Amino acid sequence: MHIPVIEGTSPEWAGWAGRWHVTSPLTPKVRAIIRTIVAKPGRWLAAEHPGITGPGQWTRETCAAWVAAAGRMAVGDYVQRRDHLHGRAGKPVSPRTKAHMLMATRTFFRDCREWEWFPRRSGPSRALAVPRSAGALISTDPRVIADDVRAKLLHAGLNIEAADLPGTSAGSYYPMDLIRALTLTWLFSGLRSDGISRLRTGCIRWQHDGMPIPGDSREILAADAVCLLDIPVNKTGTAFTKPAGPIIGQAIKAWQAQRPAQPPRLDRKTSEHAGLLFSIRAHPAGKTCINRTIIPALCAKAGVPTAGVRGNITSHRARSTIASQLYNAKEPMTLFELQAWPGHQNPATTQHYAKITPNTLSKACTEAGYFARNVRTIEILLDRDAVTSGSAVGGEPWQYYDLGHGLCSYTFFEQCPHRMACAKCDFYTPKKSSKTQILEAKDNLQRMLATIPLTDDERAAVDDGKDALDALLGRLADIPTPAGATPRELGTAPAPTLLPIIDVRQGKPQ
Repeated sequence: MHIPVIEGTSPEWAGWAGRWHVTSPLTPKVRAIIRTIVAKPGRWLAAEHPGITGPGQWTRETCAAWVAAAGRMAVGDYVQRRDHLHGRAGKPVSPRTKAHMLMATRTFFRDCREWEWFPRRSGPSRALAVPRSAGALISTDPRVIADDVRAKLLHAGLNIEAADLPGTSAGSYYPMDLIRALTLTWLFSGLRSDGISRLRTGCIRWQHDGMPIPGDSREILAADAVCLLDIPVNKTGTAFTKPAGPIIGQAIKAWQAQRPAQPPRLDRKTSEHAGLLFSIRAHPAGKTCINRTIIPALCAKAGVPTAGVRGNITSHRARSTIASQLYNAKEPMTLFELQAWPGHQNPATTQHYAKITPNTLSKACTEAGYFARNVRTIEILLDRDAVTSGSAVGGEPWQYYDLGHGLCSYTFFEQCPHRMACAKCDFYTPKKSSKTQILEAKDNLQRMLATIPLTDDERAAVDDGKDALDALLGRLADIPTPAGATPRELGTAPAPTLLPIIDVRQGKPQ
């Protein structure tokens, strides 16, 4: 693996970065990424603090200055190559990129300190921590594929043919059974591309009603059988077994029947020789074939672009999409079940995929009855005769709130504390009175609806019934009514019928 020479830093800093790179036990790819990022503070030191050339010279003040510089950094600052920026130069760096820069710097300083390459000073975990202002902008945001695009990709994958692939991929190099099994595994298994490329031969097992099905069974019913997929050691955990769709098992079984004999390959992650499933001529096909061949072919067949507002369609986006769908399903997985399905060791990793969709949140609010419990829809009767004749100007009532057991002519009814337990004040007209019957019988009566928010006591009266209503009446006994007198001054009267809460959507009492 070619490692480019670090430029733009002092030779001492480049030497520290190279020494860390050859000593760190991390994977080659991660070591190369951190080495590239660690070169940025080296270039920043050369420009702003040329007297500091090694990590042992950093103080708490130097760490604070670097954290501030990372917070104000723009795309293209302190980089060695600029040909890959494509017009993004000068734009502010995203909060997640700032966090990654500080994480790489913390890792570098932590390792150098633990290896006693320089005396211990302030801990990097605190001195180089991500600022709260940047951390607050980093949230769960799985890059899911839109439902319509995914539906088209699924249809294209289920019907993929040799003509859909480049001439060098189908027939002449990769057998079609391998392509079909690789495509369906990516679409339905939710595995990383590295995990797919490292699947072993014989990785599928079948069960029916909890009992294993013999491997040579020729009839496997998709509706009855469960396919179990053995996943090797992965990025975040040990080997495990997960359920997979029967369609994956059938495709893998078809490829295994046609797979030519090949010598075992060295698995660099486990340092063991194993027979890789998606391999041809002893060369694994999964990791690069998905992004470079299969996804472009599926997009072309489905008539969808390979990139959208969320970026390019990559192998990992199918994993994010499936995990999010499992979390937002009609019978969703719990967080711990979802953690076991992709093979995460830490629940915090799973939470990056567990983002509730607006549809799921809306459904949960509707089922909880939050809006119905907090808002009452009440019918308003308008006496148009009183308005047109001018009697309303003289003080005659013209607007009536239908309480179910009577009418209230108080204009500011929504502010009245007695609206759920109406005292017999001058504004109240019982339904049994002739005035109410005459008012409701008018031909030109106009009806409207108003939403009235309910207090905690009023909601308790609706939910708990008579005891809560009696308690409400007791608290309102000395509160003046709109007419001026209190219920205690008006004298005790039989408790009125409790006002029903009307469903705003259906207009029916609950």
